[in-house]
Amino acid sequence: MADLEQATEKEKTLFIIEDDKPFRERLTTSFQRKDFVVTAAANKKEALEVLTQNDFNYAIVDLRLGDGSGLDVIKVIKEKNPECRAVMLTSYGNIATAVSSVKLGADDYLTKPANIDDIEKSLMSSTASSLPPPPENPMSADRIRWEHIQRVFTQCNRNVSETARRLKMHRRTLQRILNKHAPKE
Repeated sequence: MADLEQATEKEKTLFIIEDDKPFRERLTTSFQRKDFVVTAAANKKEALEVLTQNDFNYAIVDLRLGDGSGLDVIKVIKEKNPECRAVMLTSYGNIATAVSSVKLGADDYLTKPANIDDIEKSLMSSTASSLPPPPENPMSADRIRWEHIQRVFTQCNRNVSETARRLKMHRRTLQRILNKHAPKE
């Protein structure tokens, strides 16, 4: 709740860059109801034009825009205002784009369809409090590796050759690992 109180102290100017018109309008309406001053853009070109004239404290950016990448927009937003909380939205979530968006300055990465409340929570949370606490008793790296191998083995219907191919390891190496007991926690 302290994050929301801090946000009210900071001007709630929000820039939404989304090429899906119904979703953009829904985001705009929802955040206006939450007392944000909202500016919206439908594509990369329009977003970059708006950014030449305006500065924002919050941004919601679609990764794939009709005329380019939202990553380019995030970069410009963060250059103008490094304190801007930016959330990247995408229908095509994968680790590579998540890493790229965070490296360019996105504070969070959400996959569509994203709930308005989840987007707001992401926008308003501080970096320190948005990270979960470390686990009390984390698994060892050997245990995590063993469990991953077991999961892939099960997904491959316990076929050793197929599992070895997917894990990019030699079949005999995999057989030795499978014959051992699970490592201790």
